[in-house]
Amino acid sequence: MTLAASLRRPRVYLAGFDVFRLDAVEHGARLVAACAEFGFEGLYPLDAQVPADLDGPRQAAWIYRANIDAIRSANIVMANVDDFRGPGEPDSGTAFEIGYAAALGKEIWAYTADQGTLIERVPAQPAPQKGHGRICERGYLVEDFGLPKNLMIACAARVVQGDARACLEAMARGRPD
Repeated sequence: MTLAASLRRPRVYLAGFDVFRLDAVEHGARLVAACAEFGFEGLYPLDAQVPADLDGPRQAAWIYRANIDAIRSANIVMANVDDFRGPGEPDSGTAFEIGYAAALGKEIWAYTADQGTLIERVPAQPAPQKGHGRICERGYLVEDFGLPKNLMIACAARVVQGDARACLEAMARGRPD
């Protein structure tokens, strides 16, 4: 490794449903600035500009490739896994990015302001069969491992309770609290 490479700030891909906020670009700039405060280089998905001449499906494919390339170029993926469109469930695109980063052997950190375990937060009732735990309103078992998110996310990432800044602080220390 060259001296320049060893001095380069770790690159952090900022995964999360924040790209769907009405102020997504401004929010991304704040996340990138926060990364810099903690010694990281933030890579926000909306940093790459989609060519205006592409139709919907081609725009989607372009965004997919750009995000995949950004994850590949990152050292770390930091993901907002707050509940998105339902209790206990983060954004599916973010879940994919976490899985892709795990497959690449990337370091993964996640943060959530959601309090409690999955079984505590997902509306559920006792299953009709004894010993089957609890079922959600759609009739599916709700996992109960004492984790804040689905085990595939909670076991792939170091999960920090709090916001992006709390996660960056933990990343700078090298451990979640």
